Amino acid sequence: MTQDPARQSELKKMELCESCAGIQRNWRRAPGHAELVQRGNRKEERDHGTVTITRYQCDRCGTAWEYENDKTDQRAGWSVVGR
Repeated sequence: MTQDPARQSELKKMELCESCAGIQRNWRRAPGHAELVQRGNRKEERDHGTVTITRYQCDRCGTAWEYENDKTDQRAGWSVVGR
């Protein structure tokens, strides 16, 4: 398998700051951190009803996060969605 330099550069840019690296992903009710700024939210339908997904962006490293608030799924929560 070859190492694509463009892909390696893209992955390097996704380094998380220390605060973002400490966020527990995919666990409902896990805390974020103080430098996350809310950027909006949306509703999505699931089999059991509607859930709210809120988008955040870190002021320090620029990482974009989404928090899924699904009270029926303990594995919902924080996920990285890009820059």
